[in-house]
Amino acid sequence: MRPAGALAVGVAFAVGLASAGVRLAGIGAEPVRPPLAGPTSPAEPANATFAGLTTFRGNASRTYLGEGPVPSAPVVRWRYPPEEPMCSRSPVGLDGTPLQEWCGVGWTGQPNVIARPGRSVEVRQGAYDGRYHFLDGATGVPVRPALVTGDLAKGSATTDPDGFPLYYAGSRDDRLRIVALDRPTPTVLWELDATTSVPDPKWNDDWDAAPLVVDGYLLATGENGWFYVIELNRGYDDEGKVVVSPRVVATAPGWDQELLAAIGDEDVSIESSVAVHDGVAYLANSGGLVQGWDLGDVLAGGADLRRVFRFWTGDDTDATVVIDEDGFLYVASEFQRFGDRSRALGQLMKLDPGRPNDPVVWSIPAPEIGFLGAGGSWSTPALWGDLVVFSTAAGRVLGVDRASGEIRWELQIGAPSIASPVIVDGVLVLGDCSGHLYAWDLGTDPGAVPRHRWTLDLGDCVEATPAVWRGWLFVGTREGFVYGIADPQAPEPR
Repeated sequence: MRPAGALAVGVAFAVGLASAGVRLAGIGAEPVRPPLAGPTSPAEPANATFAGLTTFRGNASRTYLGEGPVPSAPVVRWRYPPEEPMCSRSPVGLDGTPLQEWCGVGWTGQPNVIARPGRSVEVRQGAYDGRYHFLDGATGVPVRPALVTGDLAKGSATTDPDGFPLYYAGSRDDRLRIVALDRPTPTVLWELDATTSVPDPKWNDDWDAAPLVVDGYLLATGENGWFYVIELNRGYDDEGKVVVSPRVVATAPGWDQELLAAIGDEDVSIESSVAVHDGVAYLANSGGLVQGWDLGDVLAGGADLRRVFRFWTGDDTDATVVIDEDGFLYVASEFQRFGDRSRALGQLMKLDPGRPNDPVVWSIPAPEIGFLGAGGSWSTPALWGDLVVFSTAAGRVLGVDRASGEIRWELQIGAPSIASPVIVDGVLVLGDCSGHLYAWDLGTDPGAVPRHRWTLDLGDCVEATPAVWRGWLFVGTREGFVYGIADPQAPEPR
């Protein structure tokens, strides 16, 4: 995501919203259609031996969105920190640019939520104070000291899904860290430097994306424009402490010369998180290049990555690729380069990697300006049954038929809106930069207009993606706070 300090400048907050908090667009004249099928096989989390949300969107396909129920009449149960916000000073853009104050938990900013036996969950949250915080889900009180980095702790981190007490977290200080959580304080066991680990780093040294653990390998992407496959070699020492012996076994650029020639610059950072289906890793970058890399040789102990898919959206694609059960890709791109390719293609799309020469199944234009002079979408789409839900920077929320690409319903919230929609138990939750968090019931017919459930005012931009867990929501705001949200009498989250 580009510099955020000027977020409040030019923000067009939605005024005159209906009492429900939304405006329904273009629904009344729609003809009657047969209902769509609801969800039949909910996505499973990456973690099979313990409960929790261990990474952004929960699993390799980025389709596990949490566990219900969703609160019905929520209130703020706690705020962290209780007084001073989480802020620090960092460059506006690339190194050497002026410093400014950054506050909040960033984008995507979704916390990990980890169940603990006999206790409330632990909420693990990176923030713009340069720290990763570890909080009691029932109270917001820290359960272990913060992990201090040298700059903004942006994006979303990942908890080891296989039960090792490890945490994989990047920072704007160049470093991706592997952190042990079985010591009195979080202890860095290994670091990877974005500027020295590859021969030709591009754009920047941030680590916005949430890494993914697959078969003992860590898959990571950086704003330096590169994709990494890291063999973790996890284990325990004689004292029972977790140890790792990581080895970078393969790297691949998120760009190629054809892309650089097409866009005319080197802004090819990767801010999206890698997604995996059937042994292929999919990633997208700020030049709009969507790639699929076959992991077969690497996961079998080799070192060769083979590119099996290439598609150019024409514009910055920071949202994470989402993959359905049949291997189709759902991609949301921005509209900020204003080129012919993105104008013709549109910003919201379904791709079939099985047709590499003609992968577009359908696409939808969403050029409306909503964030820092740009349009399109920064938000990772969400699947629910036969629908895919997109949200755009201009505050459009669209329920789209996954098969046909037909818009079945549309809502309007405040702009900008760059958080990602979350759907749990048929309830859609999404925030915007008017400071509101909304919920709608999708009902038993995903083709029907969602019914507004509630609106909660958090007072400042909700750019982070909320985590939904067993009656609670955990989300941060641009003001610099994280909130634990639940119904007034809800029990502690476990």
